[in-house]
Amino acid sequence: MNHLPKKLKSKLKDREAANALRQLGKQNSLVDFSSNDYLGFAKSESIFDAAHDFLMSHNIKQNGATGSRLLSGNHPLYPILETILSDFHNSESALIFNSGYDANIGFFSSVPQRGDIILYDEYIHASIRDGIAMSHAKAYKFKHNDLESLSEMLKRVQHDINVYVVTESVFSMDGDSPDLKAMSQLCKTHQAYFIVDEAHAVGVFGNHGVGLIQELGLENQVFARLVTFGKALGCHGAAILTNKDLKAYLVNFSRSFIYTTALPPHSLATIHAAYHKLIETENRIQLHQNISFFKSEVIKNKLQDYFIDSHSAIHCCVVSGNDTVKAISQKLKEQGFDVKPILSPTVPKGEERLRFCLHTFNSKEEITKVLQLLATFVSKHKLDE
Repeated sequence: MNHLPKKLKSKLKDREAANALRQLGKQNSLVDFSSNDYLGFAKSESIFDAAHDFLMSHNIKQNGATGSRLLSGNHPLYPILETILSDFHNSESALIFNSGYDANIGFFSSVPQRGDIILYDEYIHASIRDGIAMSHAKAYKFKHNDLESLSEMLKRVQHDINVYVVTESVFSMDGDSPDLKAMSQLCKTHQAYFIVDEAHAVGVFGNHGVGLIQELGLENQVFARLVTFGKALGCHGAAILTNKDLKAYLVNFSRSFIYTTALPPHSLATIHAAYHKLIETENRIQLHQNISFFKSEVIKNKLQDYFIDSHSAIHCCVVSGNDTVKAISQKLKEQGFDVKPILSPTVPKGEERLRFCLHTFNSKEEITKVLQLLATFVSKHKLDE
């Protein structure tokens, strides 16, 4: 039988009817306002060359890992890199996973136990939701970045069970951040385990790009931090930063860690080179200058009522309706700018948006032009309503 089952066909038709059908994108030469390559590391020749030189200087000429880390794939570069990560992020220990998705499902499917409770931000990343769904713990969402909502939920929880509170330091679909200090204090007061996904903060915030948790001095208040290498670091993979006991637990019980082929040596060498570049570079200064300029141009073009407030590299213009955001995105594309539409059901219906990702390599002229065009298209949309 080669045909698609009727139920699956029906689901695809429903997506098409909602103008929300996902399709694989194509590489293009448009001005990049869509990728996660905030510092331009993904196309850095110096990082590419440094990774190659590191492998050659250690006589490492190996294409694959050959197996999982518990079998034949635990290459000598792993402990070297995990020590670098621990030192850089001021963590007792670090454990590398193949991706942020693997790290999140590996953590949340194995750490919270039956009878435990997980409290998560309603806008938490899909990978964390999937990990929670695989867990035997009960899970409840609190209102986005709402300390009062979280506080009320913590008060209702029994004191003799383990509670895990999870949030992101920068939310990927909004670009905003919670009050991490206050949230950390709430967790301390209620003896809850605090977990923070730093995927979109590492490389952007803190001294040398250490992330928001370290910038705020909260690393000792957090049970586990997730850092990924596929955003500002421009490569691939992720790590969970935590204590030695939890690392040992994950090595023994995290299925997405145990049952997968390890990252190859070249991936590890690239992460190694990217972290050294992060220490040396002043790209973050340019990135934050671009962020400030972008925000000022939003105001200049009278668009501030459409944008979610953000100090990160992610800025979202909320324009309701899949049809509308796709149409505006296409018009920007025709003018040479790659700005992706974020559709429901990825975001709640009525909160569809255009997501602008800012980079060190975006020029002021590009920022000015794209926002002028956006203002024109949004204004026309209002007239057409």
